[in-house]
Amino acid sequence: MHTEDEINKIHAEFISKLERHYGKYDPNTNKFESTSNSKIARDLFYSDSQFSRLINNTASEGELTRALRNVQRLLDVNELRGKVKKLGEKPSHSLFSNKKYLFGIGLLLLGCILATYMITRSNETIDQTEELSEETRYEMLRWGFENNYVKPYVRLKELPEDCYYPCYKYQGKWKLKEEYKIPFFRERNGFHYVAKEVVMYARCMDERDDRGESFEGYEYQKHEIWYDKREVPIDSFLTKDTNPKLISSYMNSNFEDDSNYVKIAYVHTFFKTEFSINGEQIQRSGKAIGRDIEFVSQEVLEKEDVSATLLSELKSETNSIAKNLLDDFSKPITCNPTMAPNMDFNQIKEGDVLSFDCQFSTGRFLVDYNKSYVFTDQYISTFCR
Repeated sequence: MHTEDEINKIHAEFISKLERHYGKYDPNTNKFESTSNSKIARDLFYSDSQFSRLINNTASEGELTRALRNVQRLLDVNELRGKVKKLGEKPSHSLFSNKKYLFGIGLLLLGCILATYMITRSNETIDQTEELSEETRYEMLRWGFENNYVKPYVRLKELPEDCYYPCYKYQGKWKLKEEYKIPFFRERNGFHYVAKEVVMYARCMDERDDRGESFEGYEYQKHEIWYDKREVPIDSFLTKDTNPKLISSYMNSNFEDDSNYVKIAYVHTFFKTEFSINGEQIQRSGKAIGRDIEFVSQEVLEKEDVSATLLSELKSETNSIAKNLLDDFSKPITCNPTMAPNMDFNQIKEGDVLSFDCQFSTGRFLVDYNKSYVFTDQYISTFCR
């Protein structure tokens, strides 16, 4: 077992690394000269109480060791940001190649941020009531596409002379048009997955030599896990034919208006999707980059008339879902091609919808579902001429 002196040494190194970025530390007030502790906690993806334990040296040796690694990643990310900024300020004789290089560094930066976040979350228990806000998670993705240094999009002046570069009008921000639901197929009935929110940034994959016929999307998803107190069997939500599908009354239902259903957790996911344009059709494929679970607070669940015994069981079941069934959500998705919103790619505009009929397995059960994106913020709204 490590001695108190060794733990104090880790804590001192933790403080020293933080001082490199946030200024001198005052041990009397437990604060840094240039930044509030709440802001530092968000930068490191901790709650205020978790960071308080770290800064006051009341955290475990394991927590301090992980925190030390997280601070080092933060320093590495900021060093990369500085390099990106300097490159962005330098004139370049090769605009297109320099842009690719900048975005490559930008993706590396985004990867470092997501890795820090996912590693931090994976080392914490799921029974956690103080979590990051949705805004904090989304900001990690937003920074990669809305900053002054990295320019991820292909611009008008970079398009070929014949203007054939179909992906250029798809660049920008897309959101999930409508939620969809999927019942979990497992030993105990009553658990459901609700896809609630998606924000996707799409960019041309100009690193490919395919004349602009592919683009990729980076998504932040906030979805939910619900529990049905009646534990209705999964067959009740399926059609009775040889190729069963989810019935429309299930898909159109609103769990929040039904007292039989209790929301027990949020699922936060970073997802990468690739789109291939083939004439009038678009193909979608992709998989999760990382995911974490945010449990609904015990106080809220107790108000839903959930007994202490059932609450303990739900937490155990949700842990099992998170460790096993959600792995199916990380596998590559299978979707049918969809028709492009407009035969003329130059006419793609805000408000257009990309709608995909997809399928994946939850346990041994295949589920059909529809995922539709609506275009909310187009990067290039004018035509290439």
